[in-house]
Amino acid sequence: MTTETTQDKSHLESMRKGFITELEPARRGFITNYPNFQHWKSLTEGEMNSDNKPLNIYLHIPYCAQKCAYCYYRTIQGSRKSETDRYVEALCKEIELASERFHLKNRPIESIYFGGGTPTLLDENNLTQIIETLSKHFNREQPHELSVEAEPVTLTQRKADALKKLNVNRISMGVQSLCDDIIKLTDRQDTEKKALRAIDIAQSTGAVVNIDLMSGLAGETKDTFSYSVNKALESGVESITVYKTELYANTKYYMRIRNDGLDLPTDEQELELMQYAMDKLKEANYLPWSFFTFTKEGKYTHVHSPNVFRGEDYYAFGASAFGRLGNFLFQNTNEAQKYIEMLEAGELPISRGHYLNSMDQMVRDVVLGMKLVRLDLNRFQNKYGFRLESLCAPTVESLQSDGFITVSDDEIALTNKGILYGDLAGKKLARCLQEKQ
Repeated sequence: MTTETTQDKSHLESMRKGFITELEPARRGFITNYPNFQHWKSLTEGEMNSDNKPLNIYLHIPYCAQKCAYCYYRTIQGSRKSETDRYVEALCKEIELASERFHLKNRPIESIYFGGGTPTLLDENNLTQIIETLSKHFNREQPHELSVEAEPVTLTQRKADALKKLNVNRISMGVQSLCDDIIKLTDRQDTEKKALRAIDIAQSTGAVVNIDLMSGLAGETKDTFSYSVNKALESGVESITVYKTELYANTKYYMRIRNDGLDLPTDEQELELMQYAMDKLKEANYLPWSFFTFTKEGKYTHVHSPNVFRGEDYYAFGASAFGRLGNFLFQNTNEAQKYIEMLEAGELPISRGHYLNSMDQMVRDVVLGMKLVRLDLNRFQNKYGFRLESLCAPTVESLQSDGFITVSDDEIALTNKGILYGDLAGKKLARCLQEKQ
Protein backbone atom coordinates (compact mmCIF):
# COMPACT_ATOMS: atom_id res chain seq x y z
CA MET A 1 0.00 0.00 0.00
CA THR A 2 1.09 3.63 -0.42
CA THR A 3 3.09 5.58 2.18
CA GLU A 4 0.87 7.50 4.60
CA THR A 5 1.04 11.27 4.98
CA THR A 6 0.48 12.93 8.36
CA GLN A 7 -3.04 13.79 7.24
CA ASP A 8 -3.67 10.19 6.19
CA LYS A 9 -2.49 8.94 9.59
CA SER A 10 -4.78 11.38 11.39
CA HIS A 11 -7.69 10.27 9.23
CA LEU A 12 -6.84 6.61 9.84
CA GLU A 13 -6.82 7.06 13.61
CA SER A 14 -10.22 8.72 13.37
CA MET A 15 -11.62 5.90 11.26
CA ARG A 16 -10.25 3.21 13.57
CA LYS A 17 -12.51 4.56 16.29
CA GLY A 18 -15.43 3.72 14.04
CA PHE A 19 -14.33 0.37 12.63
CA ILE A 20 -17.02 -1.68 10.96
CA THR A 21 -18.54 -3.85 13.69
CA GLU A 22 -20.99 -6.76 14.04
CA LEU A 23 -18.66 -9.24 12.36
CA GLU A 24 -20.36 -12.34 13.74
CA PRO A 25 -23.24 -14.02 11.87
CA ALA A 26 -26.44 -12.35 13.10
CA ARG A 27 -29.44 -10.44 11.84
CA ARG A 28 -28.09 -7.14 13.15
CA GLY A 29 -25.80 -4.57 11.60
CA PHE A 30 -27.45 -3.39 8.37
CA ILE A 31 -25.20 -0.71 6.88
CA THR A 32 -26.86 2.34 5.35
CA ASN A 33 -23.76 4.43 4.70
CA TYR A 34 -20.00 4.51 4.96
CA PRO A 35 -18.22 6.15 6.69
CA ASN A 36 -20.68 6.36 9.58
CA PHE A 37 -22.31 9.71 10.23
CA GLN A 38 -20.33 10.27 13.45
CA HIS A 39 -17.25 10.84 11.29
CA TRP A 40 -18.87 13.56 9.19
CA LYS A 41 -17.94 17.14 9.98
CA SER A 42 -19.37 20.59 9.35
CA LEU A 43 -19.42 21.28 5.63
CA THR A 44 -20.35 24.25 3.48
CA GLU A 45 -21.49 24.02 -0.11
CA GLY A 46 -18.42 26.01 -1.11
CA GLU A 47 -16.21 22.97 -0.47
CA MET A 48 -18.04 20.71 -2.92
CA ASN A 49 -17.72 20.39 -6.68
CA SER A 50 -19.33 18.52 -9.55
CA ASP A 51 -18.63 17.05 -12.99
CA ASN A 52 -20.68 15.89 -16.00
CA LYS A 53 -21.19 12.23 -15.12
CA PRO A 54 -24.72 10.77 -14.93
CA LEU A 55 -26.64 11.79 -11.83
CA ASN A 56 -29.26 10.23 -9.57
CA ILE A 57 -31.68 12.37 -7.57
CA TYR A 58 -33.18 11.70 -4.14
CA LEU A 59 -36.00 13.81 -2.67
CA HIS A 60 -36.90 13.41 1.00
CA ILE A 61 -40.46 13.95 2.22
CA PRO A 62 -40.38 13.79 6.05
CA TYR A 63 -44.13 13.62 6.69
CA CYS A 64 -45.95 10.46 7.83
CA ALA A 65 -49.55 9.60 8.55
CA GLN A 66 -48.45 7.29 11.36
CA LYS A 67 -45.46 6.49 13.58
CA CYS A 68 -44.69 2.80 13.29
CA ALA A 69 -43.59 1.14 16.53
CA TYR A 70 -40.33 -0.12 14.99
CA CYS A 71 -39.41 3.13 13.19
CA TYR A 72 -36.30 5.01 14.34
CA TYR A 73 -36.31 7.71 11.63
CA ARG A 74 -37.06 11.34 12.33
CA THR A 75 -40.48 11.96 10.81
CA ILE A 76 -43.27 14.51 11.22
CA GLN A 77 -46.82 13.43 12.01
CA GLY A 78 -50.02 15.43 11.79
CA SER A 79 -48.79 18.19 9.50
CA ARG A 80 -51.13 20.86 8.14
CA LYS A 81 -51.56 21.53 4.43
CA SER A 82 -49.96 24.96 4.82
CA GLU A 83 -46.89 23.30 6.37
CA THR A 84 -46.40 20.76 3.59
CA ASP A 85 -46.97 23.47 0.96
CA ARG A 86 -44.22 25.56 2.55
CA TYR A 87 -41.90 22.56 2.67
CA VAL A 88 -42.50 21.84 -1.02
CA GLU A 89 -41.75 25.48 -1.87
CA ALA A 90 -38.46 25.15 0.00
CA LEU A 91 -37.67 21.86 -1.73
CA CYS A 92 -38.23 23.44 -5.13
CA LYS A 93 -36.04 26.39 -4.15
CA GLU A 94 -33.28 23.93 -3.17
CA ILE A 95 -33.58 22.23 -6.57
CA GLU A 96 -33.11 25.59 -8.27
CA LEU A 97 -30.19 26.71 -6.10
CA ALA A 98 -28.30 23.40 -6.16
CA SER A 99 -28.69 22.97 -9.92
CA GLU A 100 -27.19 26.42 -10.46
CA ARG A 101 -24.47 26.19 -7.79
CA PHE A 102 -23.15 22.76 -8.85
CA HIS A 103 -23.87 23.06 -12.59
CA LEU A 104 -26.18 20.04 -12.54
CA LYS A 105 -28.52 21.02 -15.35
CA ASN A 106 -26.64 19.25 -18.15
CA ARG A 107 -25.87 16.04 -16.29
CA PRO A 108 -27.94 13.11 -17.64
CA ILE A 109 -30.42 11.80 -15.06
CA GLU A 110 -30.55 8.05 -14.44
CA SER A 111 -33.02 7.93 -11.55
CA ILE A 112 -35.30 10.10 -9.43
CA TYR A 113 -36.41 8.69 -6.09
CA PHE A 114 -39.03 10.15 -3.74
CA GLY A 115 -38.40 8.74 -0.25
CA GLY A 116 -39.53 9.46 3.25
CA GLY A 117 -41.45 9.59 5.37
CA THR A 118 -44.40 9.16 3.07
CA PRO A 119 -44.21 10.95 -0.29
CA THR A 120 -47.77 9.91 -1.13
CA LEU A 121 -49.00 12.17 1.68
CA LEU A 122 -48.36 15.06 -0.71
CA ASP A 123 -51.27 16.06 -2.91
CA GLU A 124 -51.25 16.11 -6.70
CA ASN A 125 -50.39 19.80 -6.85
CA ASN A 126 -47.37 19.32 -4.58
CA LEU A 127 -46.06 16.37 -6.59
CA THR A 128 -46.65 18.18 -9.89
CA GLN A 129 -44.82 21.27 -8.62
CA ILE A 130 -41.76 19.20 -7.67
CA ILE A 131 -41.68 17.25 -10.95
CA GLU A 132 -42.07 20.42 -13.01
CA THR A 133 -39.27 22.10 -11.06
CA LEU A 134 -36.99 19.11 -11.68
CA SER A 135 -37.81 19.23 -15.39
CA LYS A 136 -36.96 22.93 -15.50
CA HIS A 137 -33.59 22.62 -13.76
CA PHE A 138 -32.36 19.15 -14.77
CA ASN A 139 -31.80 17.21 -17.96
CA ARG A 140 -34.70 14.74 -18.11
CA GLU A 141 -34.55 14.07 -21.84
CA GLN A 142 -33.37 10.45 -21.68
CA PRO A 143 -35.57 7.70 -20.19
CA HIS A 144 -34.97 7.22 -16.48
CA GLU A 145 -36.49 5.59 -13.44
CA LEU A 146 -38.96 7.70 -11.46
CA SER A 147 -39.75 6.00 -8.14
CA VAL A 148 -42.13 6.98 -5.36
CA GLU A 149 -42.39 5.39 -1.93
CA ALA A 150 -45.96 4.89 -0.74
CA GLU A 151 -47.94 3.72 2.27
CA PRO A 152 -51.14 1.71 1.76
CA VAL A 153 -53.28 4.13 3.79
CA THR A 154 -52.27 7.05 1.55
CA LEU A 155 -52.45 5.42 -1.88
CA THR A 156 -55.95 6.18 -3.13
CA GLN A 157 -57.03 5.66 -6.72
CA ARG A 158 -56.96 9.41 -7.23
CA LYS A 159 -53.38 9.59 -5.94
CA ALA A 160 -52.38 6.66 -8.16
CA ASP A 161 -53.92 8.38 -11.18
CA ALA A 162 -51.81 11.44 -10.36
CA LEU A 163 -48.65 9.31 -10.18
CA LYS A 164 -49.46 7.78 -13.56
CA LYS A 165 -50.03 11.23 -15.04
CA LEU A 166 -46.58 12.27 -13.77
CA ASN A 167 -45.02 9.20 -15.46
CA VAL A 168 -44.00 7.48 -12.22
CA ASN A 169 -42.74 4.07 -13.37
CA ARG A 170 -41.88 2.46 -10.04
CA ILE A 171 -43.89 2.44 -6.80
CA SER A 172 -42.36 0.99 -3.64
CA MET A 173 -44.88 0.33 -0.90
CA GLY A 174 -44.12 -0.31 2.77
CA VAL A 175 -46.52 -3.12 3.63
CA GLN A 176 -44.34 -4.85 6.28
CA SER A 177 -46.96 -7.52 7.12
CA LEU A 178 -50.19 -8.84 5.66
CA CYS A 179 -51.32 -10.44 8.92
CA ASP A 180 -53.71 -8.22 10.88
CA ASP A 181 -52.54 -9.39 14.32
CA ILE A 182 -48.94 -8.43 13.50
CA ILE A 183 -49.94 -5.15 11.83
CA LYS A 184 -51.83 -4.12 14.97
CA LEU A 185 -48.71 -4.48 17.13
CA THR A 186 -46.80 -2.10 14.82
CA ASP A 187 -49.30 0.77 15.46
CA ARG A 188 -49.95 1.02 11.73
CA GLN A 189 -53.40 1.99 10.47
CA ASP A 190 -53.25 -0.65 7.75
CA THR A 191 -55.06 -3.94 7.55
CA GLU A 192 -54.55 -6.84 5.18
CA LYS A 193 -57.58 -5.72 3.20
CA LYS A 194 -56.34 -2.13 2.90
CA ALA A 195 -52.84 -3.24 1.91
CA LEU A 196 -54.04 -5.63 -0.80
CA ARG A 197 -56.35 -2.94 -2.14
CA ALA A 198 -53.44 -0.48 -2.26
CA ILE A 199 -51.33 -3.04 -4.14
CA ASP A 200 -54.13 -3.39 -6.71
CA ILE A 201 -54.29 0.39 -7.06
CA ALA A 202 -50.52 0.65 -7.53
CA GLN A 203 -50.59 -2.07 -10.18
CA SER A 204 -53.35 -0.22 -12.04
CA THR A 205 -50.85 2.53 -12.90
CA GLY A 206 -48.70 0.19 -14.99
CA ALA A 207 -45.65 0.99 -12.85
CA VAL A 208 -43.31 -1.69 -11.52
CA VAL A 209 -44.50 -2.37 -7.97
CA ASN A 210 -42.25 -3.32 -5.07
CA ILE A 211 -43.61 -4.18 -1.64
CA ASP A 212 -41.58 -4.24 1.56
CA LEU A 213 -42.03 -6.96 4.17
CA MET A 214 -40.27 -7.20 7.52
CA SER A 215 -39.21 -10.40 9.22
CA GLY A 216 -39.02 -10.48 13.01
CA LEU A 217 -41.78 -8.04 13.89
CA ALA A 218 -43.34 -8.28 17.35
CA GLY A 219 -45.55 -11.33 17.67
CA GLU A 220 -44.29 -12.87 14.44
CA THR A 221 -44.34 -16.65 14.13
CA LYS A 222 -43.57 -18.91 11.21
CA ASP A 223 -47.32 -19.18 10.52
CA THR A 224 -47.95 -15.42 10.49
CA PHE A 225 -44.84 -14.72 8.43
CA SER A 226 -45.52 -17.47 5.91
CA TYR A 227 -49.03 -16.03 5.50
CA SER A 228 -47.55 -12.61 4.60
CA VAL A 229 -44.95 -14.05 2.22
CA ASN A 230 -47.48 -16.17 0.36
CA LYS A 231 -49.99 -13.33 0.13
CA ALA A 232 -47.25 -11.10 -1.26
CA LEU A 233 -46.43 -13.68 -3.92
CA GLU A 234 -50.09 -14.13 -4.78
CA SER A 235 -50.36 -10.39 -5.46
CA GLY A 236 -48.09 -10.80 -8.47
CA VAL A 237 -45.97 -7.70 -7.79
CA GLU A 238 -42.74 -7.53 -9.73
CA SER A 239 -40.50 -6.98 -6.71
CA ILE A 240 -40.49 -8.04 -3.05
CA THR A 241 -38.12 -6.69 -0.41
CA VAL A 242 -37.64 -8.40 2.94
CA TYR A 243 -35.93 -6.39 5.68
CA LYS A 244 -34.81 -7.85 8.99
CA THR A 245 -36.16 -6.04 12.05
CA GLU A 246 -33.50 -4.21 14.05
CA LEU A 247 -34.27 -2.74 17.47
CA TYR A 248 -33.34 0.88 18.22
CA ALA A 249 -33.57 2.76 21.51
CA ASN A 250 -35.73 5.59 20.12
CA THR A 251 -38.62 3.32 19.08
CA LYS A 252 -41.90 2.32 20.69
CA TYR A 253 -40.83 -1.30 20.34
CA TYR A 254 -37.84 -0.61 22.58
CA MET A 255 -39.94 1.07 25.28
CA ARG A 256 -42.51 -1.71 25.23
CA ILE A 257 -39.86 -4.38 25.54
CA ARG A 258 -38.49 -2.56 28.59
CA ASN A 259 -41.80 -1.65 30.20
CA ASP A 260 -44.52 -3.96 28.93
CA GLY A 261 -42.77 -7.26 28.27
CA LEU A 262 -43.14 -7.10 24.49
CA ASP A 263 -41.13 -9.84 22.77
CA LEU A 264 -39.47 -9.90 19.37
CA PRO A 265 -38.33 -13.11 17.70
CA THR A 266 -34.78 -14.10 18.61
CA ASP A 267 -31.96 -13.76 16.10
CA GLU A 268 -32.16 -17.47 15.40
CA GLN A 269 -35.93 -17.36 14.88
CA GLU A 270 -35.69 -14.38 12.56
CA LEU A 271 -33.03 -16.05 10.46
CA GLU A 272 -35.38 -19.03 10.12
CA LEU A 273 -38.10 -16.66 8.91
CA MET A 274 -35.73 -15.08 6.39
CA GLN A 275 -34.65 -18.49 5.17
CA TYR A 276 -38.31 -19.39 4.65
CA ALA A 277 -38.85 -16.23 2.61
CA MET A 278 -35.77 -16.92 0.48
CA ASP A 279 -36.92 -20.49 -0.21
CA LYS A 280 -40.43 -19.41 -1.21
CA LEU A 281 -39.16 -16.56 -3.39
CA LYS A 282 -36.75 -18.89 -5.16
CA GLU A 283 -39.53 -21.43 -5.68
CA ALA A 284 -41.61 -18.68 -7.33
CA ASN A 285 -38.59 -17.64 -9.48
CA TYR A 286 -38.02 -14.34 -7.71
CA LEU A 287 -34.26 -13.78 -7.93
CA PRO A 288 -32.13 -11.47 -5.75
CA TRP A 289 -30.51 -8.34 -7.15
CA SER A 290 -29.55 -7.45 -3.58
CA PHE A 291 -29.55 -9.52 -0.43
CA PHE A 292 -32.91 -8.02 0.54
CA THR A 293 -34.82 -7.52 -2.74
CA PHE A 294 -36.04 -10.22 -5.12
CA THR A 295 -37.66 -9.68 -8.52
CA LYS A 296 -39.62 -11.83 -10.97
CA GLU A 297 -37.17 -13.81 -13.11
CA GLY A 298 -34.44 -11.37 -12.08
CA LYS A 299 -36.04 -8.59 -14.14
CA TYR A 300 -37.31 -5.20 -12.91
CA THR A 301 -34.09 -4.40 -11.07
CA HIS A 302 -34.19 -1.13 -9.20
CA VAL A 303 -31.96 1.55 -10.76
CA HIS A 304 -31.52 4.08 -7.95
CA SER A 305 -30.18 1.98 -5.06
CA PRO A 306 -27.71 -0.08 -7.14
CA ASN A 307 -26.31 3.15 -8.60
CA VAL A 308 -25.81 4.50 -5.08
CA PHE A 309 -24.20 1.25 -3.88
CA ARG A 310 -21.82 1.30 -6.86
CA GLY A 311 -20.62 4.78 -5.90
CA GLU A 312 -22.38 6.93 -8.49
CA ASP A 313 -23.32 10.51 -7.67
CA TYR A 314 -26.73 11.20 -6.19
CA TYR A 315 -27.92 14.64 -5.20
CA ALA A 316 -30.21 14.59 -2.17
CA PHE A 317 -32.88 17.23 -1.59
CA GLY A 318 -34.94 17.75 1.56
CA ALA A 319 -34.50 17.99 5.30
CA SER A 320 -31.95 15.44 6.63
CA ALA A 321 -31.36 14.02 3.12
CA PHE A 322 -27.83 12.80 2.41
CA GLY A 323 -26.12 12.42 -0.95
CA ARG A 324 -22.83 12.35 -2.82
CA LEU A 325 -21.09 14.60 -5.33
CA GLY A 326 -17.72 13.35 -6.51
CA ASN A 327 -15.58 12.62 -3.46
CA PHE A 328 -17.88 14.44 -1.05
CA LEU A 329 -20.67 12.93 1.02
CA PHE A 330 -23.06 15.57 2.35
CA GLN A 331 -26.20 15.90 4.46
CA ASN A 332 -28.76 18.65 4.86
CA THR A 333 -29.83 19.98 8.25
CA ASN A 334 -32.06 17.57 10.20
CA GLU A 335 -34.50 20.24 11.34
CA ALA A 336 -37.37 20.75 8.88
CA GLN A 337 -38.07 24.28 10.15
CA LYS A 338 -34.42 25.31 9.84
CA TYR A 339 -34.29 23.69 6.39
CA ILE A 340 -37.25 25.79 5.24
CA GLU A 341 -35.92 29.02 6.77
CA MET A 342 -32.47 28.63 5.19
CA LEU A 343 -33.94 28.15 1.74
CA GLU A 344 -36.36 31.03 2.18
CA ALA A 345 -33.23 33.10 2.91
CA GLY A 346 -31.62 31.82 -0.30
CA GLU A 347 -29.12 29.51 1.41
CA LEU A 348 -28.42 25.87 0.64
CA PRO A 349 -29.14 23.76 3.77
CA ILE A 350 -26.01 21.54 3.67
CA SER A 351 -24.82 21.09 7.26
CA ARG A 352 -22.21 18.34 7.36
CA GLY A 353 -20.26 16.01 5.15
CA HIS A 354 -17.18 13.90 4.60
CA TYR A 355 -14.41 13.95 2.03
CA LEU A 356 -13.78 10.41 0.74
CA ASN A 357 -10.09 9.66 0.41
CA SER A 358 -8.97 6.68 -1.65
CA MET A 359 -9.22 4.26 1.28
CA ASP A 360 -12.73 5.47 2.15
CA GLN A 361 -13.83 4.95 -1.43
CA MET A 362 -12.32 1.48 -1.59
CA VAL A 363 -13.97 0.36 1.65
CA ARG A 364 -17.26 1.99 0.68
CA ASP A 365 -17.30 0.30 -2.72
CA VAL A 366 -16.81 -3.09 -1.08
CA VAL A 367 -19.19 -2.86 1.87
CA LEU A 368 -21.99 -1.26 -0.18
CA GLY A 369 -21.15 -3.08 -3.41
CA MET A 370 -21.55 -6.50 -1.80
CA LYS A 371 -25.18 -5.60 -1.13
CA LEU A 372 -25.67 -6.25 -4.85
CA VAL A 373 -24.84 -9.96 -4.37
CA ARG A 374 -21.94 -9.80 -6.86
CA LEU A 375 -18.82 -7.65 -6.69
CA ASP A 376 -16.98 -7.08 -9.97
CA LEU A 377 -13.30 -7.83 -9.30
CA ASN A 378 -12.09 -6.45 -12.61
CA ARG A 379 -13.89 -3.16 -12.04
CA PHE A 380 -12.31 -2.95 -8.58
CA GLN A 381 -8.83 -3.57 -10.02
CA ASN A 382 -9.30 -1.04 -12.82
CA LYS A 383 -10.39 1.58 -10.30
CA TYR A 384 -7.86 0.96 -7.52
CA GLY A 385 -4.99 -1.03 -9.04
CA PHE A 386 -5.37 -3.99 -6.68
CA ARG A 387 -6.89 -7.45 -6.92
CA LEU A 388 -9.26 -7.55 -3.95
CA GLU A 389 -9.14 -11.33 -3.70
CA SER A 390 -5.34 -11.18 -3.43
CA LEU A 391 -5.17 -8.19 -1.11
CA CYS A 392 -7.65 -9.82 1.30
CA ALA A 393 -6.78 -13.44 0.55
CA PRO A 394 -7.17 -14.86 4.11
CA THR A 395 -10.56 -13.17 4.55
CA VAL A 396 -11.73 -14.30 1.12
CA GLU A 397 -10.61 -17.87 1.82
CA SER A 398 -12.34 -17.87 5.23
CA LEU A 399 -15.62 -16.53 3.81
CA GLN A 400 -15.43 -19.07 1.01
CA SER A 401 -14.70 -22.03 3.28
CA ASP A 402 -17.54 -20.97 5.61
CA GLY A 403 -19.95 -20.96 2.68
CA PHE A 404 -20.73 -17.23 2.52
CA ILE A 405 -19.25 -16.50 -0.92
CA THR A 406 -18.00 -18.04 -4.14
CA VAL A 407 -15.03 -16.61 -6.03
CA SER A 408 -14.23 -16.63 -9.74
CA ASP A 409 -11.77 -14.68 -11.89
CA ASP A 410 -14.43 -12.03 -12.45
CA GLU A 411 -16.43 -11.70 -9.23
CA ILE A 412 -17.08 -12.43 -5.60
CA ALA A 413 -20.69 -13.59 -5.23
CA LEU A 414 -22.83 -14.19 -2.17
CA THR A 415 -24.15 -17.73 -1.72
CA ASN A 416 -27.61 -18.33 -0.27
CA LYS A 417 -25.96 -18.37 3.14
CA GLY A 418 -24.23 -15.09 2.35
CA ILE A 419 -27.56 -13.55 1.32
CA LEU A 420 -29.16 -14.80 4.53
CA TYR A 421 -26.56 -13.02 6.65
CA GLY A 422 -26.80 -9.77 4.70
CA ASP A 423 -23.91 -7.35 5.12
CA LEU A 424 -21.63 -9.86 6.89
CA ALA A 425 -19.41 -10.76 3.91
CA GLY A 426 -19.13 -7.14 2.77
CA LYS A 427 -18.26 -5.97 6.28
CA LYS A 428 -15.54 -8.61 6.72
CA LEU A 429 -13.95 -7.70 3.39
CA ALA A 430 -14.18 -4.00 4.21
CA ARG A 431 -12.69 -4.57 7.66
CA CYS A 432 -9.78 -6.38 5.99
CA LEU A 433 -9.13 -3.33 3.80
CA GLN A 434 -9.24 -1.04 6.83
CA GLU A 435 -6.66 -3.18 8.60
CA LYS A 436 -4.42 -3.24 5.51
CA GLN A 437 -4.08 0.52 5.76
